[in-house]
Amino acid sequence: MPVFWLILACAFWGLSFPVVKALHLEQTLRIPDASSGFLAAWMQVARFGMGAIILVPFFLRAGTATKLEMQQAFWLGIWGGLGMALQADGLAHTEASTSAFLTQAYCVILPLIACIRLRAAPGSRTITATLLVIAGCAILSGIRPGDLRMGRGEAETLLAALVFTLQILTLENPKYASNRTLPVTFLMCLCIALFMLPIATWAAPRPSDVIFAGASWPAFLLVAILAVFCSVAAFLLMNHWQPRISATEAGLIYTTEPVFTAIYVMFLPQWLAGLSGGTYANEVPGMEMILGGGLILAANILMQLRRNPHRPAIAPAP
Repeated sequence: MPVFWLILACAFWGLSFPVVKALHLEQTLRIPDASSGFLAAWMQVARFGMGAIILVPFFLRAGTATKLEMQQAFWLGIWGGLGMALQADGLAHTEASTSAFLTQAYCVILPLIACIRLRAAPGSRTITATLLVIAGCAILSGIRPGDLRMGRGEAETLLAALVFTLQILTLENPKYASNRTLPVTFLMCLCIALFMLPIATWAAPRPSDVIFAGASWPAFLLVAILAVFCSVAAFLLMNHWQPRISATEAGLIYTTEPVFTAIYVMFLPQWLAGLSGGTYANEVPGMEMILGGGLILAANILMQLRRNPHRPAIAPAP
């Protein structure tokens, strides 16, 4: 069950790539002097602020948050907000294929951290699965050895991957095992929005652009998609189900996100372009998607074969 629900979360996150690009195109047409940093920060404020509003009635019904729930939500908000802002700004300074590949670096970082913690080498299945994921992501994103160079976009994307690693490890921390999902997710969304608001205000070309950036029905609709599916639904699933498995296994499951993105970009861009008023063509499927996606799927199946059905799982509160 945790694997299924986390893959569904990846399906929601995969939707964010074409939607974010369409939103960026729409806002660039209306605010041509807006920097990528402003648009990245503004988007986090908008999507997670709307997400927090959606979760308000559920949070009120859940009751007062505990000290540990507030603490975990704070760190999830810091790592999540910073990671997504770095990823969004990095995407504006590098190719989408490079960004998609480098974002998956946490699937390599997490086993290394596990080795340090346990003072033991990773198992052969973990090594094999990690290598399969790296190869699958490289094929799926269309990355070539000559494409890998360290510029601003690449550095920001790698830093985002490191920050996402900290987010995954925060969910694995056993001291938060009894935390309830709804209060943590609501407070996390609120934290991200409040954390990014002063950054967006500072980076705005004009103070009024903080409001004007969302003052169109296409922008509102795109932000609503990000809030409902890519923020509220995805993070509720992540925060609830990830603590039931190891961080290393979760990191490999999360690499299915670009597989879903590769499917979405076959039919969504042209429809989204009609909303944004920009040019955004659909991508044509090829052997890269089949082979790359197949390798990532094989890696996750391989990891599931090693699961011990008798091992007790940590069951977080709903």
